[in-house]
Amino acid sequence: TQAGQALIAEHPGLGVHALIADFTGGLALPGTPGPRLVAFLGGTIGNLLPAERATFLASVRALLSPGDTLLLGTDLVKDESVLVAAYDDAAGVTAEFNKNVLHVVNRELGADFDPDAFAHVALWDDEHEWIEMRLRSLTDQTVKIPALDLAVEFADGEELRTEISAKFREEGIRRELAAAGLDLAHWWTDREGRFALSLSVVR
Repeated sequence: TQAGQALIAEHPGLGVHALIADFTGGLALPGTPGPRLVAFLGGTIGNLLPAERATFLASVRALLSPGDTLLLGTDLVKDESVLVAAYDDAAGVTAEFNKNVLHVVNRELGADFDPDAFAHVALWDDEHEWIEMRLRSLTDQTVKIPALDLAVEFADGEELRTEISAKFREEGIRRELAAAGLDLAHWWTDREGRFALSLSVVR
């Protein structure tokens, strides 16, 4: 709600209704009249599996009326070496981000993961056109998660997938939007063709 208040202060003529929600659990918008534009930027849609993307796009479509629009940000397919380097940076920033999930599970579920006993792995899946981030066990180990009454055994070298980051092509986005009842109207990319914004219109 602070962001909403800041927007109102900066743009007094703007109607702002702040919502706290999880977009994967269903969306709701205020019942205000007029054409609507939903903006989903930053490439977050790439973190969803194909079936999850279809569900999300269908939920967006259900909020909108014919003529309303969706502005969608998507990271594009590019050379494998560029992608892997971006998700396995020399400074180790992504590795720390990836390992943070272990700290969260420890804190929230009382687990005893040792983050130093796992190595960050980033690899390109050419078939699915996504980056997989994984954590590779550096030893044989057993991790206890008391809140789930669970003990998980990891073999030395065994990997745990923590995230995907799908990359897209224009035709693939066109198909996914069309399946949800949205027609691609505009497609913009940066000069290098690394990222795209698409504007689609509800049928």
